[in-house]
Amino acid sequence: MSYRLEHDVLGSVKVPKNAYYGSETQRTLNNFDVSGAKVPIEIFHAYAMLKKAAAVANMKDGKLDKRRANAIAKACDYVLSHKLDDQFPIDVFQAGAGTCINMNVNEVVANKAIEILGGKKGQYGIVNPNDHVNMSQSTNDTMPSTVHIATYLAIRDELLPSLKSLEDALEKKSREFRDIVKIGRTHIQDAVPMTLGQEFSGYRWAVTNTTRMLLDAQKRLLAIPLGGTAVGTEINADSRYEHFGITELNRITKAKFTLSRNKFAVMQQRLEELAVADALKEVAIAISKIASDFRLLTSGPRSALGEITLPDIIPGSSIMPGKINPSMPEMMNMVCQKIIGNCTTVTEAANGGQLEINVYTPVIIYDIMFSIRILSRGTRLFAGRCVEGIKANRENISRELDMDLSLSTALNQYIGYEKASYIARKAFKENKSIKQVCLEMGIMDKKRLDKILDPKREVGKI
Repeated sequence: MSYRLEHDVLGSVKVPKNAYYGSETQRTLNNFDVSGAKVPIEIFHAYAMLKKAAAVANMKDGKLDKRRANAIAKACDYVLSHKLDDQFPIDVFQAGAGTCINMNVNEVVANKAIEILGGKKGQYGIVNPNDHVNMSQSTNDTMPSTVHIATYLAIRDELLPSLKSLEDALEKKSREFRDIVKIGRTHIQDAVPMTLGQEFSGYRWAVTNTTRMLLDAQKRLLAIPLGGTAVGTEINADSRYEHFGITELNRITKAKFTLSRNKFAVMQQRLEELAVADALKEVAIAISKIASDFRLLTSGPRSALGEITLPDIIPGSSIMPGKINPSMPEMMNMVCQKIIGNCTTVTEAANGGQLEINVYTPVIIYDIMFSIRILSRGTRLFAGRCVEGIKANRENISRELDMDLSLSTALNQYIGYEKASYIARKAFKENKSIKQVCLEMGIMDKKRLDKILDPKREVGKI
């Protein structure tokens, strides 16, 4: 491999000749080969949006000449086209706060802009990573801004559509199963009847409700500290830059970002990110519970509940022929467990900030973006390859319902709780139905019993 020699405050650095990144990115690669886990590419794309907006703002503010500004904007478009994704190779576990991330972007954009202007990589007199691409900026205001941008867009463009697909699939099943009366269960024991549709309506509402919490957290991301620079005092930036920058950013993202009312707070804290991580955790807990319920409801197929059948997607055993497992719910459970763990990491990292910045921002954004990615993809698969193909086992449900001991609850108002309890225990011990025991004991005539013990009377509004 051939190299070019670049210089920085620490001396000379050998950089691969064809690399668009420069000396600081190379030092990051040399020093932080920790995990192989790279900073999410969405962060670099969001940074490119911000750098483009900053270049336009600096040009309109009279600080950056039009020739350089246009070249930087075109270079950012090149980044956004995914053609330079391999130029962002740095490990997520790195020097804190995100300076390495910011400089990786600055160097790649600068070198691409240099080429656009007819120069060669490393000729920073044409376009400089710090003086031109990073003009009016600091890592300490652009990193929080970029985190907000990337997270907001990932929720908007990836996660919310996936959650909607799950919500719609559950709603469809709720309507399809609305007339199927089954045994309800509490404490994993038989309880009063309900419909399978009602059960699924609860699942749908859990997704709807937690999605609303996610939307509330997402809205908090719209306020960004653009122009706060190093500590929030706006040194090297001004109000014209902020105004032009936020306007251009909203044009690029088709969102409604605003300037933070107090930039010091947004730069010091990672509270908005924490709110998102908490909301993702709540969504994950709701969906994980649904997935776990599916595993119970499909258990068997002959020796347990067996009330629903999930689509067959993969053989379930290397030794037991014909065995099929609830694989999609199992996948979904693992996705949700990871998201819950990521929230714990974000909580600890957010709690670790000191004074004017939080140096743990890289790991915060890595875990949030990873959670959004796996929840988006996992939910889409769960909806399409599991929920949409669920079938109700009406025969199993009907057979179990006939022997439901909790039907005795309907007798309370007629014969009292104590006597109804006696009938339920007698029916259990003798393996008989509640109706059969009542008839044998002469509690009341069959016509009246049929009406009182009709499960459909007990399920309420179907």
